[in-house]
Amino acid sequence: MEQPEVQYTLPTIGEAAPDFEAVTTHGRLKLSSLKGQWVVLFSHPADFTPVCTTEFMAFAKIADDLAALNVQLLGLSIDSVHSHLAWVRNIKEKMGVDIPFPIIADLDMNVARRYGMIHPAQGTTATIRTVFIIDDRGIMRAMLYYPMSNGRYMPEIIRLIKALQVSDKHGVATPANWQPGDKVIVPAPKTPEEIERRAKEGYECKDWYLCFKEI
Repeated sequence: MEQPEVQYTLPTIGEAAPDFEAVTTHGRLKLSSLKGQWVVLFSHPADFTPVCTTEFMAFAKIADDLAALNVQLLGLSIDSVHSHLAWVRNIKEKMGVDIPFPIIADLDMNVARRYGMIHPAQGTTATIRTVFIIDDRGIMRAMLYYPMSNGRYMPEIIRLIKALQVSDKHGVATPANWQPGDKVIVPAPKTPEEIERRAKEGYECKDWYLCFKEI
Protein backbone atom coordinates (compact mmCIF):
# COMPACT_ATOMS: atom_id res chain seq x y z
CA MET A 1 0.00 0.00 0.00
CA GLU A 2 1.33 3.43 -0.92
CA GLN A 3 2.17 5.70 1.96
CA PRO A 4 0.30 9.03 1.97
CA GLU A 5 2.37 12.00 0.91
CA VAL A 6 3.62 14.01 3.86
CA GLN A 7 2.46 17.62 3.77
CA TYR A 8 4.87 20.39 4.71
CA THR A 9 3.70 23.91 5.49
CA LEU A 10 5.54 27.17 5.17
CA PRO A 11 5.16 30.09 7.59
CA THR A 12 4.13 33.44 6.17
CA ILE A 13 5.90 36.72 6.78
CA GLY A 14 3.65 39.10 8.67
CA GLU A 15 1.60 36.39 10.35
CA ALA A 16 1.98 34.72 13.74
CA ALA A 17 4.82 32.20 13.84
CA PRO A 18 3.48 28.66 14.40
CA ASP A 19 3.56 27.93 18.11
CA PHE A 20 5.05 24.71 19.44
CA GLU A 21 6.26 23.07 22.60
CA ALA A 22 9.35 20.89 22.47
CA VAL A 23 12.14 19.27 24.44
CA THR A 24 15.43 21.16 24.27
CA THR A 25 18.89 20.89 25.78
CA HIS A 26 17.68 23.47 28.32
CA GLY A 27 14.42 21.67 29.18
CA ARG A 28 10.93 21.97 27.72
CA LEU A 29 10.19 25.17 25.85
CA LYS A 30 7.06 26.73 24.39
CA LEU A 31 7.67 29.27 21.66
CA SER A 32 4.86 31.56 22.79
CA SER A 33 6.49 31.83 26.22
CA LEU A 34 9.22 33.91 24.56
CA LYS A 35 6.90 36.77 23.57
CA GLY A 36 8.53 40.02 24.58
CA GLN A 37 11.78 38.82 23.02
CA TRP A 38 12.79 38.46 19.40
CA VAL A 39 13.64 34.90 18.38
CA VAL A 40 16.09 33.49 15.86
CA LEU A 41 15.01 29.91 15.21
CA PHE A 42 17.45 28.04 12.99
CA SER A 43 17.72 24.45 11.84
CA HIS A 44 20.74 22.37 10.90
CA PRO A 45 20.88 19.04 9.03
CA ALA A 46 22.43 16.88 11.75
CA ASP A 47 24.59 16.79 14.87
CA PHE A 48 28.26 15.76 14.59
CA THR A 49 28.58 17.05 11.03
CA PRO A 50 31.35 19.38 9.78
CA VAL A 51 29.47 22.42 8.43
CA CYS A 52 26.95 22.34 11.27
CA THR A 53 29.74 22.30 13.84
CA THR A 54 31.31 25.42 12.34
CA GLU A 55 27.90 27.09 12.31
CA PHE A 56 27.16 26.30 15.94
CA MET A 57 30.48 27.78 16.97
CA ALA A 58 29.66 30.85 14.88
CA PHE A 59 26.18 31.18 16.42
CA ALA A 60 27.75 30.84 19.87
CA LYS A 61 30.13 33.69 19.00
CA ILE A 62 27.25 36.08 18.19
CA ALA A 63 24.96 34.95 21.03
CA ASP A 64 25.89 37.92 23.23
CA ASP A 65 25.41 40.36 20.35
CA LEU A 66 21.95 38.92 19.74
CA ALA A 67 21.09 38.99 23.44
CA ALA A 68 21.94 42.72 23.44
CA LEU A 69 19.28 43.10 20.72
CA ASN A 70 16.74 41.23 22.90
CA VAL A 71 17.03 38.11 20.74
CA GLN A 72 16.76 34.49 21.93
CA LEU A 73 18.62 31.94 19.79
CA LEU A 74 17.03 28.50 19.26
CA GLY A 75 18.68 25.70 17.30
CA LEU A 76 16.89 22.64 15.92
CA SER A 77 17.46 19.35 14.15
CA ILE A 78 15.57 16.08 14.12
CA ASP A 79 18.22 14.44 16.30
CA SER A 80 17.44 13.39 19.90
CA VAL A 81 18.13 15.55 22.93
CA HIS A 82 20.79 13.00 23.96
CA SER A 83 22.57 13.49 20.65
CA HIS A 84 22.36 17.27 21.05
CA LEU A 85 23.81 17.11 24.56
CA ALA A 86 26.65 14.83 23.46
CA TRP A 87 27.44 17.12 20.52
CA VAL A 88 27.44 20.24 22.71
CA ARG A 89 29.85 18.48 25.06
CA ASN A 90 32.04 17.42 22.13
CA ILE A 91 32.21 20.98 20.79
CA LYS A 92 33.25 22.18 24.24
CA GLU A 93 35.89 19.47 24.68
CA LYS A 94 37.35 19.49 21.15
CA MET A 95 36.82 23.09 20.03
CA GLY A 96 36.77 24.93 23.34
CA VAL A 97 33.42 26.59 22.55
CA ASP A 98 30.40 26.69 24.86
CA ILE A 99 26.99 26.51 23.19
CA PRO A 100 24.84 28.80 25.35
CA PHE A 101 21.47 28.52 23.62
CA PRO A 102 18.83 25.73 23.61
CA ILE A 103 18.75 23.12 20.84
CA ILE A 104 15.34 21.65 20.05
CA ALA A 105 15.05 17.88 19.68
CA ASP A 106 12.50 17.33 16.91
CA LEU A 107 12.49 13.55 16.44
CA ASP A 108 8.85 13.51 15.32
CA MET A 109 9.54 16.40 12.90
CA ASN A 110 6.59 18.33 14.32
CA VAL A 111 8.39 21.68 14.24
CA ALA A 112 10.31 20.90 11.05
CA ARG A 113 7.09 20.20 9.13
CA ARG A 114 5.30 23.27 10.48
CA TYR A 115 8.20 25.48 9.45
CA GLY A 116 8.96 23.91 6.07
CA MET A 117 12.43 22.83 7.19
CA ILE A 118 12.45 19.54 5.28
CA HIS A 119 12.83 19.74 1.51
CA PRO A 120 12.43 16.26 0.00
CA ALA A 121 14.77 16.97 -2.91
CA GLN A 122 17.53 17.57 -0.34
CA GLY A 123 16.58 14.58 1.81
CA THR A 124 13.69 13.40 3.96
CA THR A 125 15.62 12.62 7.14
CA ALA A 126 17.36 15.94 7.77
CA THR A 127 16.40 19.59 7.98
CA ILE A 128 17.96 22.09 5.60
CA ARG A 129 19.58 25.24 6.94
CA THR A 130 16.81 27.71 7.76
CA VAL A 131 16.72 30.92 9.77
CA PHE A 132 13.43 32.34 11.00
CA ILE A 133 13.34 35.78 12.60
CA ILE A 134 10.32 36.23 14.87
CA ASP A 135 9.63 39.56 16.54
CA ASP A 136 8.71 40.27 20.15
CA ARG A 137 4.99 39.99 19.33
CA GLY A 138 5.43 36.49 17.92
CA ILE A 139 5.12 37.65 14.29
CA MET A 140 7.23 36.08 11.54
CA ARG A 141 9.40 38.85 10.09
CA ALA A 142 11.98 37.14 7.88
CA MET A 143 12.93 33.70 6.57
CA LEU A 144 16.26 32.59 5.12
CA TYR A 145 16.85 29.21 3.48
CA TYR A 146 20.25 27.68 2.71
CA PRO A 147 21.27 24.36 1.15
CA MET A 148 22.89 21.65 3.22
CA SER A 149 26.27 22.24 1.61
CA ASN A 150 26.82 25.87 2.59
CA GLY A 151 27.10 27.54 5.97
CA ARG A 152 25.40 30.79 6.93
CA TYR A 153 26.95 34.27 7.20
CA MET A 154 26.35 35.49 10.75
CA PRO A 155 26.85 39.23 10.14
CA GLU A 156 23.88 39.21 7.75
CA ILE A 157 21.61 37.74 10.42
CA ILE A 158 22.61 40.48 12.87
CA ARG A 159 22.31 43.17 10.18
CA LEU A 160 18.83 42.02 9.23
CA ILE A 161 17.60 42.04 12.82
CA LYS A 162 18.97 45.55 13.34
CA ALA A 163 17.31 46.68 10.10
CA LEU A 164 13.95 45.25 11.19
CA GLN A 165 14.20 46.89 14.59
CA VAL A 166 15.12 50.25 13.05
CA SER A 167 12.16 49.98 10.67
CA ASP A 168 9.81 49.25 13.57
CA LYS A 169 11.15 52.02 15.78
CA HIS A 170 11.28 54.79 13.18
CA GLY A 171 8.64 53.77 10.63
CA VAL A 172 11.18 53.66 7.79
CA ALA A 173 12.66 51.20 5.31
CA THR A 174 16.31 50.35 4.73
CA PRO A 175 18.02 50.40 1.32
CA ALA A 176 20.13 47.70 -0.27
CA ASN A 177 23.37 47.02 1.60
CA TRP A 178 22.19 49.11 4.59
CA GLN A 179 24.41 49.04 7.64
CA PRO A 180 23.64 50.52 11.07
CA GLY A 181 24.35 54.25 10.92
CA ASP A 182 23.51 54.54 7.21
CA LYS A 183 20.67 56.72 5.98
CA VAL A 184 17.22 55.14 5.81
CA ILE A 185 14.38 55.46 3.31
CA VAL A 186 11.34 57.55 4.15
CA PRO A 187 8.01 55.94 3.15
CA ALA A 188 6.92 57.08 -0.30
CA PRO A 189 4.11 59.67 -0.44
CA LYS A 190 0.65 58.38 -1.32
CA THR A 191 -1.10 61.56 -2.48
CA PRO A 192 -0.22 64.61 -4.62
CA GLU A 193 -0.36 66.73 -1.46
CA GLU A 194 2.22 64.52 0.24
CA ILE A 195 4.45 64.80 -2.82
CA GLU A 196 4.34 68.59 -2.57
CA ARG A 197 5.09 68.53 1.16
CA ARG A 198 7.95 66.12 0.64
CA ALA A 199 10.00 68.78 -1.16
CA LYS A 200 9.84 71.00 1.95
CA GLU A 201 10.56 68.41 4.63
CA GLY A 202 14.33 68.53 4.39
CA TYR A 203 14.98 64.98 3.19
CA GLU A 204 17.67 63.98 0.72
CA CYS A 205 15.49 63.15 -2.27
CA LYS A 206 16.60 61.55 -5.52
CA ASP A 207 13.04 61.87 -6.79
CA TRP A 208 9.60 62.27 -5.26
CA TYR A 209 9.34 58.57 -4.41
CA LEU A 210 12.91 58.01 -3.14
CA CYS A 211 13.99 60.09 -0.16
CA PHE A 212 16.56 59.39 2.53
CA LYS A 213 17.13 60.70 6.03
CA GLU A 214 19.47 60.11 8.91
CA ILE A 215 18.24 58.71 12.22
